[in-house]
Amino acid sequence: MRHFDFRDGEMFAEDVSLREIANTVGTPCYVYSTATFERHFKVFSESFGSAKTLVAYSVKANSNIAVLATLAKLGAGADVVSGGELARALVAGIPARKIVFSGVGKTETEMRAALSAGIRIFNVESLPELYLLNSVALDMDTIAPIAFRVNPDVTAGGHEKISTGKKENKFGIAWSKAESAYAEAAKLPAIKIVGVDVHIGSQIDKLEPFERAIKKVGSLIERLRQSGHTIQSFDIGGGLGIPYGNNTKAPPLPTEYGALVTKLTRHMDVELIFEPGRMISGNAGILLSKVLYI
Repeated sequence: MRHFDFRDGEMFAEDVSLREIANTVGTPCYVYSTATFERHFKVFSESFGSAKTLVAYSVKANSNIAVLATLAKLGAGADVVSGGELARALVAGIPARKIVFSGVGKTETEMRAALSAGIRIFNVESLPELYLLNSVALDMDTIAPIAFRVNPDVTAGGHEKISTGKKENKFGIAWSKAESAYAEAAKLPAIKIVGVDVHIGSQIDKLEPFERAIKKVGSLIERLRQSGHTIQSFDIGGGLGIPYGNNTKAPPLPTEYGALVTKLTRHMDVELIFEPGRMISGNAGILLSKVLYI
């Protein structure tokens, strides 16, 4: 559904004239459609039926605090990758218990801020990060809940530069080392293993890569449980693509994605965590400007 359209040659955002906005606040400015954010979030979050889920909006997609506050009112969580994004999510009213901290470059200061806030989970990307997080949590006399981001060696993404799940990509624990990483985490006194995380890319326009990744990680979850680890959550990441213009390939609908995910995970007994970004905000705003010279 389009919430930006032309009426008699004049563009509107929902029922408000862009000319009126420009005259009121000046240009350039960003104009966002609340109706678009609400619709996209609801369509995505309702695609998983009765499955236990957390939809943690990827703040990197659009970190405007008004946008985050709109999503917070709908029950959204947040996927953050920096202390700044964490602060924005909290100010916008997203509860810390719904915040997932991802990213390859977490600093000690950011870890302390996240632990102080009481976030839901850290998606740990490497053993050095794990050791630092354990040290920080020990110093703060607290426990850090973690999932490892594992790299399933699955090719996905609309372009090779936004594919993040292949073995040569810098993201996550190598597939061959995933189980040993969990064994190492289990030894650390300030670390609590609670889940597994995967994110294979962005602007994915077919379901097959998701299917392969979910099946691979599902088998890993079984082996981890057999080794004595408690796995409560499965973070499937984001990456579902959106159409860019009328002539681009239409990606799968959220309902199709949801049907696939629920079919593949219903036997796993896990909470499902998702990190949609582009799919929620990709066509929810415009940059409004004024022509100065011709």
